[in-house]
Amino acid sequence: MTGYDDVCVLVPTLDEAETIGPVVSSFRSEGFENVLVIDGGSTDGTQSIAEEEGARVVTQRGDGGKGQALQEGFRMTDAPVVLMLDGDSTYRAEDAAAMLEPIFEGRADHVIGDRFADMETGAMTRLNQFGNGIINRAFKLIHGRNYQDILSGYRALTRDAIERLSLSEDGFGIETEMAVECVKHNIRTEVVPIRYLARPDESETNLRPFRDGGDIILTLYKMAKTNNPLFYFGSVGIVSTLAGGTLGVYVAVEWVTRNISHEVLAVVGAFAIVFGVQLLMFGVLSDMVVTINREQTRRLEDLAERLSEQPSARAEDAVPPTDNTADTTAADSTDPSEGTAQPEPERERTADQQPTQPDGG
Repeated sequence: MTGYDDVCVLVPTLDEAETIGPVVSSFRSEGFENVLVIDGGSTDGTQSIAEEEGARVVTQRGDGGKGQALQEGFRMTDAPVVLMLDGDSTYRAEDAAAMLEPIFEGRADHVIGDRFADMETGAMTRLNQFGNGIINRAFKLIHGRNYQDILSGYRALTRDAIERLSLSEDGFGIETEMAVECVKHNIRTEVVPIRYLARPDESETNLRPFRDGGDIILTLYKMAKTNNPLFYFGSVGIVSTLAGGTLGVYVAVEWVTRNISHEVLAVVGAFAIVFGVQLLMFGVLSDMVVTINREQTRRLEDLAERLSEQPSARAEDAVPPTDNTADTTAADSTDPSEGTAQPEPERERTADQQPTQPDGG
């Protein structure tokens, strides 16, 4: 696979009239004929502008956000490769070749464009940079992979990777969910540097830093339940145990120094400690179950891959009959009467040559 005919450029939009035109035209100029725009109900003419530039425009169902738009786009196209990006002119069509190279060369099934590798001045506020840094470090801590920029909207995925992802996030948490799913299913992922441009002044962003940032962090934590349950349950267990221990120390100090008893606080502290220890134990057990499940899944995938390779190997081993085989078959199929007519004269001659026995009388 080396041509752009196998690639669908997927662009989710919402009121991007100022930028969607240049985005579509730039990718078509690079040779991408299949440009699919999933519009979330724009009222500023985004759909008509995209259609004029040659994109196929589909109105998003429901009132979901970016995540729902991307999920609909994945279902609507059957292209072997999907190149997804935002419609705000912050991602360049010139970087598409670098994004697709790891997939075309068979090195990866999921590619992330690293915005921090070459970011234009003013492309991201300091608050957003700080928030992105915290989220990227938290992802590395929780899920054990360093994808450098998990919130990047510029990604390339193979059809196989898309079918293995279980996506449910409707909003801006979709990129985080995709990154976690790739770790969970061990999808080959590669990060490539890209140029990240500042949003044009005349266009307005749909990103709300605090609300969307909170949703992203919540998504990151929720998905740890199935990918890193030790962190998911253990973090709450540690907090509960520490809180219970702090209450216990306070009750003990009050009893020793002032001879004041706090029965209620003592009960609450003891309950918190027991609850925290139970969560820690549950986290350890869940982590063991997840580890075993991953190992079994990996073995089943390896077995399925070997079984899928066997039919092709058998086909290569199958050799058509040669001329010698055909001659032998022809010789074996001759009239059997020709070979069985010889013994009769032999028996006659043997009977004639036997001496006559004298009479015994």
